[in-house]
Amino acid sequence: MFVMIVGGGNVGMHLASFLLDQGYKVKIVENRPEMISRLERKLPKEVIVFGSGSDPNVLESADIRHVDVMVAATGQDETNLVVSSLAKLEFGVPRVIGRVNNPLNAWLYTIDMGVDVALNQAELIGTLVAEQMSLGDMMTLLRLRKGKFSIVEEKVAPGAPADGKALKDIKFPNDCTITAVIRDGSLIVPHGDTILQTTDEVLALVSTEQIPVLAALLGKPIK
Repeated sequence: MFVMIVGGGNVGMHLASFLLDQGYKVKIVENRPEMISRLERKLPKEVIVFGSGSDPNVLESADIRHVDVMVAATGQDETNLVVSSLAKLEFGVPRVIGRVNNPLNAWLYTIDMGVDVALNQAELIGTLVAEQMSLGDMMTLLRLRKGKFSIVEEKVAPGAPADGKALKDIKFPNDCTITAVIRDGSLIVPHGDTILQTTDEVLALVSTEQIPVLAALLGKPIK
Protein backbone atom coordinates (compact mmCIF):
# COMPACT_ATOMS: atom_id res chain seq x y z
CA MET A 1 0.00 0.00 0.00
CA PHE A 2 1.22 3.46 -0.94
CA VAL A 3 0.57 6.28 1.54
CA MET A 4 1.30 9.94 0.86
CA ILE A 5 1.55 12.40 3.75
CA VAL A 6 1.41 16.14 3.27
CA GLY A 7 2.96 17.95 6.21
CA GLY A 8 6.35 17.16 7.70
CA GLY A 9 5.81 18.38 11.24
CA ASN A 10 5.84 16.09 14.27
CA VAL A 11 2.59 14.37 13.29
CA GLY A 12 3.60 13.73 9.70
CA MET A 13 7.14 12.70 10.54
CA HIS A 14 6.17 10.18 13.21
CA LEU A 15 3.36 8.81 11.04
CA ALA A 16 5.77 8.31 8.14
CA SER A 17 8.28 6.57 10.40
CA PHE A 18 5.60 4.27 11.80
CA LEU A 19 4.24 3.34 8.37
CA LEU A 20 7.70 2.65 7.00
CA ASP A 21 8.38 0.33 9.93
CA GLN A 22 5.14 -1.49 9.06
CA GLY A 23 6.34 -2.07 5.51
CA TYR A 24 4.25 0.53 3.66
CA LYS A 25 5.49 2.59 0.75
CA VAL A 26 5.52 6.23 1.89
CA LYS A 27 6.09 9.69 0.47
CA ILE A 28 6.02 12.78 2.68
CA VAL A 29 5.62 16.25 1.15
CA GLU A 30 6.93 19.34 2.96
CA ASN A 31 7.68 22.90 1.76
CA ARG A 32 9.65 24.31 4.72
CA PRO A 33 13.41 23.98 4.21
CA GLU A 34 14.12 23.77 7.93
CA MET A 35 11.70 20.88 8.24
CA ILE A 36 13.24 19.10 5.27
CA SER A 37 16.59 19.07 7.08
CA ARG A 38 14.90 17.57 10.15
CA LEU A 39 13.07 14.96 8.08
CA GLU A 40 16.30 13.92 6.39
CA ARG A 41 17.77 13.10 9.80
CA LYS A 42 14.84 10.85 10.64
CA LEU A 43 13.66 9.33 7.35
CA PRO A 44 15.18 7.89 4.16
CA LYS A 45 15.78 10.71 1.70
CA GLU A 46 13.94 8.93 -1.10
CA VAL A 47 10.59 9.26 0.72
CA ILE A 48 10.90 13.04 1.18
CA VAL A 49 9.50 15.44 -1.43
CA PHE A 50 10.25 19.16 -1.18
CA GLY A 51 7.37 21.34 -2.31
CA SER A 52 3.85 22.46 -1.55
CA GLY A 53 1.25 19.74 -1.10
CA SER A 54 -1.35 22.11 -2.51
CA ASP A 55 0.53 22.30 -5.82
CA PRO A 56 -0.77 19.69 -8.30
CA ASN A 57 2.59 19.58 -10.07
CA VAL A 58 4.36 18.69 -6.82
CA LEU A 59 1.82 15.97 -6.12
CA GLU A 60 2.27 14.62 -9.66
CA SER A 61 6.03 14.49 -9.17
CA ALA A 62 5.48 12.55 -5.94
CA ASP A 63 3.49 9.93 -7.92
CA ILE A 64 0.07 10.73 -6.43
CA ARG A 65 -1.73 8.86 -9.20
CA HIS A 66 -0.57 5.59 -7.64
CA VAL A 67 -1.36 6.54 -4.04
CA ASP A 68 -3.83 4.41 -2.04
CA VAL A 69 -4.17 6.74 0.96
CA MET A 70 -3.56 10.47 1.28
CA VAL A 71 -3.07 11.99 4.74
CA ALA A 72 -3.37 15.78 4.90
CA ALA A 73 -1.49 16.38 8.15
CA THR A 74 -0.32 19.99 8.09
CA GLY A 75 -0.95 22.41 10.95
CA GLN A 76 -3.30 24.53 8.85
CA ASP A 77 -6.87 23.50 8.17
CA GLU A 78 -7.13 25.51 4.96
CA THR A 79 -4.10 23.69 3.54
CA ASN A 80 -5.42 20.29 4.60
CA LEU A 81 -8.74 20.98 2.88
CA VAL A 82 -7.04 22.05 -0.35
CA VAL A 83 -4.83 18.96 -0.28
CA SER A 84 -7.82 16.71 0.39
CA SER A 85 -9.84 18.23 -2.44
CA LEU A 86 -6.98 17.86 -4.90
CA ALA A 87 -6.26 14.28 -3.84
CA LYS A 88 -9.85 13.09 -4.09
CA LEU A 89 -11.42 15.25 -6.80
CA GLU A 90 -8.45 15.86 -9.09
CA PHE A 91 -6.43 12.68 -8.70
CA GLY A 92 -9.03 10.18 -7.48
CA VAL A 93 -7.12 8.93 -4.42
CA PRO A 94 -9.27 6.11 -2.95
CA ARG A 95 -8.91 7.13 0.71
CA VAL A 96 -8.28 10.65 2.03
CA ILE A 97 -7.69 11.42 5.71
CA GLY A 98 -7.68 15.02 6.93
CA ARG A 99 -6.24 16.33 10.19
CA VAL A 100 -8.50 18.84 11.96
CA ASN A 101 -6.46 21.44 13.83
CA ASN A 102 -9.18 23.84 14.98
CA PRO A 103 -12.32 21.99 16.15
CA LEU A 104 -14.41 24.95 14.92
CA ASN A 105 -13.41 23.99 11.38
CA ALA A 106 -14.42 20.33 11.69
CA TRP A 107 -17.70 20.92 9.82
CA LEU A 108 -15.71 21.72 6.68
CA TYR A 109 -14.14 18.27 6.55
CA THR A 110 -16.79 16.57 4.46
CA ILE A 111 -16.88 14.14 1.55
CA ASP A 112 -17.75 17.09 -0.69
CA MET A 113 -14.35 18.54 0.20
CA GLY A 114 -12.70 15.21 -0.57
CA VAL A 115 -12.31 14.04 3.02
CA ASP A 116 -13.23 10.43 3.78
CA VAL A 117 -12.06 10.50 7.41
CA ALA A 118 -11.59 13.62 9.55
CA LEU A 119 -9.22 13.23 12.49
CA ASN A 120 -10.39 15.75 15.06
CA GLN A 121 -7.92 15.30 17.91
CA ALA A 122 -9.92 17.32 20.43
CA GLU A 123 -13.07 15.34 19.72
CA LEU A 124 -11.26 12.00 19.82
CA ILE A 125 -9.69 12.76 23.19
CA GLY A 126 -12.95 14.11 24.60
CA THR A 127 -14.89 11.06 23.43
CA LEU A 128 -12.27 8.71 24.84
CA VAL A 129 -12.29 10.44 28.23
CA ALA A 130 -16.09 10.39 28.41
CA GLU A 131 -16.21 6.77 27.31
CA GLN A 132 -13.65 5.60 29.85
CA MET A 133 -15.47 7.45 32.64
CA SER A 134 -18.78 5.82 31.72
CA LEU A 135 -17.52 2.28 31.05
CA GLY A 136 -15.31 1.73 34.06
CA ASP A 137 -12.42 -0.57 33.17
CA MET A 138 -13.42 -1.28 29.56
CA MET A 139 -10.90 0.04 27.06
CA THR A 140 -11.54 0.80 23.40
CA LEU A 141 -8.55 -0.43 21.39
CA LEU A 142 -9.70 0.43 17.86
CA ARG A 143 -12.66 1.94 16.04
CA LEU A 144 -13.78 0.61 12.66
CA ARG A 145 -16.12 1.77 9.90
CA LYS A 146 -16.09 5.41 11.03
CA GLY A 147 -16.81 4.47 14.62
CA LYS A 148 -19.71 2.10 13.94
CA PHE A 149 -17.82 -0.84 15.45
CA SER A 150 -15.12 -1.07 18.11
CA ILE A 151 -12.57 -3.57 19.32
CA VAL A 152 -12.64 -3.43 23.11
CA GLU A 153 -10.90 -5.12 26.03
CA GLU A 154 -12.00 -5.64 29.61
CA LYS A 155 -11.09 -7.89 32.50
CA VAL A 156 -13.86 -10.02 33.92
CA ALA A 157 -14.69 -8.55 37.32
CA PRO A 158 -15.42 -10.70 40.37
CA GLY A 159 -19.14 -11.33 40.54
CA ALA A 160 -19.78 -10.04 37.02
CA PRO A 161 -22.79 -11.60 35.26
CA ALA A 162 -20.39 -13.41 32.90
CA ASP A 163 -18.01 -14.62 35.63
CA GLY A 164 -17.92 -18.42 35.78
CA LYS A 165 -20.19 -18.91 32.79
CA ALA A 166 -19.55 -20.58 29.44
CA LEU A 167 -19.69 -18.23 26.48
CA LYS A 168 -22.61 -20.16 24.99
CA ASP A 169 -24.66 -19.44 28.12
CA ILE A 170 -24.04 -15.67 28.14
CA LYS A 171 -26.54 -13.46 26.36
CA PHE A 172 -24.18 -11.16 24.47
CA PRO A 173 -25.50 -8.30 22.31
CA ASN A 174 -26.43 -9.33 18.77
CA ASP A 175 -23.66 -7.25 17.21
CA CYS A 176 -20.87 -8.69 19.34
CA THR A 177 -18.20 -11.34 18.76
CA ILE A 178 -15.71 -12.48 21.40
CA THR A 179 -12.43 -12.66 19.51
CA ALA A 180 -9.96 -13.74 22.20
CA VAL A 181 -9.52 -14.44 25.90
CA ILE A 182 -6.17 -13.83 27.59
CA ARG A 183 -5.66 -15.80 30.82
CA ASP A 184 -2.45 -15.67 32.86
CA GLY A 185 -0.57 -14.33 29.86
CA SER A 186 -1.76 -17.10 27.52
CA LEU A 187 -4.09 -16.64 24.56
CA ILE A 188 -7.26 -18.72 24.49
CA VAL A 189 -9.17 -19.05 21.24
CA PRO A 190 -12.78 -18.78 22.45
CA HIS A 191 -15.38 -21.49 21.86
CA GLY A 192 -18.89 -21.93 23.15
CA ASP A 193 -17.65 -24.11 26.02
CA THR A 194 -14.99 -21.59 27.13
CA ILE A 195 -15.77 -20.58 30.72
CA LEU A 196 -14.86 -17.03 31.66
CA GLN A 197 -12.98 -16.54 34.89
CA THR A 198 -12.23 -13.57 37.10
CA THR A 199 -9.38 -11.42 35.67
CA ASP A 200 -9.67 -12.97 32.19
CA GLU A 201 -8.95 -10.28 29.61
CA VAL A 202 -11.74 -10.45 27.05
CA LEU A 203 -11.30 -8.93 23.58
CA ALA A 204 -14.44 -8.34 21.58
CA LEU A 205 -15.60 -6.81 18.31
CA VAL A 206 -18.84 -5.03 19.09
CA SER A 207 -21.22 -2.46 17.69
CA THR A 208 -20.24 0.78 19.39
CA GLU A 209 -23.78 1.42 20.56
CA GLN A 210 -23.78 -1.99 22.30
CA ILE A 211 -20.59 -1.36 24.29
CA PRO A 212 -22.49 -0.45 27.50
CA VAL A 213 -24.37 -3.77 27.32
CA LEU A 214 -21.13 -5.72 27.00
CA ALA A 215 -19.54 -3.69 29.79
CA ALA A 216 -22.44 -4.57 32.08
CA LEU A 217 -21.85 -8.29 31.44
CA LEU A 218 -18.11 -8.23 32.09
CA GLY A 219 -17.70 -5.43 34.60
CA LYS A 220 -18.40 -4.98 38.26
CA PRO A 221 -22.03 -5.73 39.14
CA ILE A 222 -24.16 -2.71 39.92
CA LYS A 223 -25.20 -2.64 43.57
